[in-house]
Amino acid sequence: MEKYDSRKMYKIYDDWPNLAKKAYDSDLESVNFKNIDHIVFAGMGGSGTIGDLFESILSKTNIHVTLVKGYLLPKTVDENTLVVTTSVSGNTTETLTVLESTLKLNCQVIAFCGGGKMKQYCIDNDVDFRIIASVHSPRASFVTYVYSILNVLHNILPINENDILYSLDSLFDVGKKISSKNLTCTNPSINLAEKITGIPLIYYPYGLQSAAIRLKSALQENAKMHVIIEDVIESCHNGIVAWENDSAVQPILLQGFDDYVKTKERFLIIEKFFDDRQIDFLSVSSIAGNILSKIISLIYLFDYASIYRAILSKTDPSPVKSIDYIKSKI
Repeated sequence: MEKYDSRKMYKIYDDWPNLAKKAYDSDLESVNFKNIDHIVFAGMGGSGTIGDLFESILSKTNIHVTLVKGYLLPKTVDENTLVVTTSVSGNTTETLTVLESTLKLNCQVIAFCGGGKMKQYCIDNDVDFRIIASVHSPRASFVTYVYSILNVLHNILPINENDILYSLDSLFDVGKKISSKNLTCTNPSINLAEKITGIPLIYYPYGLQSAAIRLKSALQENAKMHVIIEDVIESCHNGIVAWENDSAVQPILLQGFDDYVKTKERFLIIEKFFDDRQIDFLSVSSIAGNILSKIISLIYLFDYASIYRAILSKTDPSPVKSIDYIKSKI
């Protein structure tokens, strides 16, 4: 790890639980927007994953959530909409475009960023914003931003504080098992990394899409490998047919502790389908608890697995030269 992880990303992940708690306990000023029934989360890459998480944890509330990973806001934005733009660098072109477009709309807005053009735009146009420092990289800054947003928006997000505190405890519990202080066969992130040998195809259930997206992104950015994700129920109506031919793809079944009963049945059918065809598959299950704890624990497990996968393949997880190339051309 010392040899291949040039920027010591693993040390940041060792400290993730502390970073999360520090962010939630910080003295960032909270806000209290009124009559919000629609929240738009706008962000790209690691910042975009934040919106994925909030979409999942708010899926069973009365607040409608829209994700924007691009340039355009939905036509449904109105005076009861809060647009949350997130850019760790503060210079994300797509998210800046979304922020600029809000000035022409009758909606509420708040920006979370590390500075850059987004900070200056907010100052120049009297837009509410909070500065959150980057930790290593946008993807490694995930928990700092998530728990800062939970802190700042706690007055409008229908998320029980006990659930947030439980999720922090869960991070500490998971961290003891997966960190670099436990480089043994009992480390579940290492075990998962060792078993990922083909092109992962992650089947996810309703509610855990954000964890699947994060695993895909983490393996792509850190281990520099191709990854596919599919909704497990939808795949049974199309994607499952691809297994009738030989494939280098490796199925990973991501399951929630208390998935809907019909979803559990479907996973059992798929497991039998793979067993009958002698297709090796991996299974990963969430912890028990509230949806925030499930997802944040899975993301911690997956992110660290992607770092271990990178190290096992003698790949430096930190550089993202292809992304840098694209940005240089924009």
